Amino acid sequence: MSSRSNHDRLVALGKEMQDAAEAMDFERAAALRNEIARLKGESGDEAIVGQPPPGAMGLGTHVPVRQPPKGWVKPKKPDFLKKG
Repeated sequence: MSSRSNHDRLVALGKEMQDAAEAMDFERAAALRNEIARLKGESGDEAIVGQPPPGAMGLGTHVPVRQPPKGWVKPKKPDFLKKG
C-alpha cells in the first residue's frame, strides 16, 4: 500500500470515526480508533510507560517489569541546601 493511499485511508477512517462519535455509536468509534492506531503502528504491547493490570505484579507473577528506554539516565536528586 502506498503512503498516499495509506494517508487517504487514515483520513477516511478518521472521518468515519468522527461520524460514529457524533451518532453516539461509541463502540464503532472505538473500533475505528483502534484500527487507525494499528495502521499508524501505534498499537500493541510495546508501550514503554504504563501499568500492569491490577493484581498482576507481585511475588510469583509472570508479568515482566518494564524497563526504561535505552539511554535513559535517572535524574540526580536535588540538593535543597544549595541555592539554584
